[in-house]
Amino acid sequence: MRAMLLKRPDTPLEPAELEAPALGDRQVRIAVSACAVCRTDLHVRDGELPEPKLPLVLGHQIVGRVVEGGTRFEPGSRVGVPWLGWTDGTCRYCRSGRENLCPDARFTGYTLDGGYAEQAVADERYCFALPDGDDVHLAPLLCAGLIGYRALRFAGDAERLGLYGFGASAHIVAQVALTQGRRVFALTRPGDDAAQAFARELGAEWAGGTGEPLPEELDAAILFAPAGELVPEALSRLAPGGRVVCAGIHMSDIPSFPYELLWRERSVASVANLTRADGDELFALDLPIHTVVEAFPLERAEEALAALRGGRIRGAAVLTI
Repeated sequence: MRAMLLKRPDTPLEPAELEAPALGDRQVRIAVSACAVCRTDLHVRDGELPEPKLPLVLGHQIVGRVVEGGTRFEPGSRVGVPWLGWTDGTCRYCRSGRENLCPDARFTGYTLDGGYAEQAVADERYCFALPDGDDVHLAPLLCAGLIGYRALRFAGDAERLGLYGFGASAHIVAQVALTQGRRVFALTRPGDDAAQAFARELGAEWAGGTGEPLPEELDAAILFAPAGELVPEALSRLAPGGRVVCAGIHMSDIPSFPYELLWRERSVASVANLTRADGDELFALDLPIHTVVEAFPLERAEEALAALRGGRIRGAAVLTI
């Protein structure tokens, strides 16, 4: 099968012809049609996440059709494969509904081969049946949507919601938040007029650069940008009792900040991975979410990652196979 392969961290992906992966217990073979490109893929490729499987096929927002294997899906069924690829099912976290914290968990496109390829193999128990829609536009829901949705839940019932970084996750979360009657404020890199205009198009009532004065305080802020200095920045925007939610798997160091920013019951939380229940809940909502995508053929995966790194993607990048 054709694949784009990471042989060493912080080196370009290389086109490769690989043997089709063998099937294991409870696994299905999937003919991949689309795989969205995530910032986590970029962190793995750039060597910012430790101990990936090497060589590695990146990609954990996979849409495709079951070819064979397993008993849960009929051949030809369309499925989605997310970041969480396997858990032990027996640890205290799995037994308490927190499988996303399983210490032995395996992750698609990181410790398991992913979807930057013509085929992928996945544990059928961790695959999702998908709602109606075309494959390319569904693919970003498998991580940008799921992690964003979990982060939104962590924000509680916040009415005034700030989104830091307006990319793949934020443009989905904004749509979900607006259907819930929340008010959305988008904060981007200073001078990123395109991202700010994009946020307004999707219904944000205010969009501007970090550091610009907001019209009012926020009840919660979700940080999609992996910049630790934004944590005290976001805390400074919160009303008492507000929460900052860090949604990324990787972030630069958070600088020290005065206790005054945290006082009056403000808090900081992180989101780690996802659970299968998150996916079941999101896909059952049947919301009118429109993902904005930029498609790249499989062979241009490195170009898609570079565009994401440079902030040049409007919405989500998706590889088509």
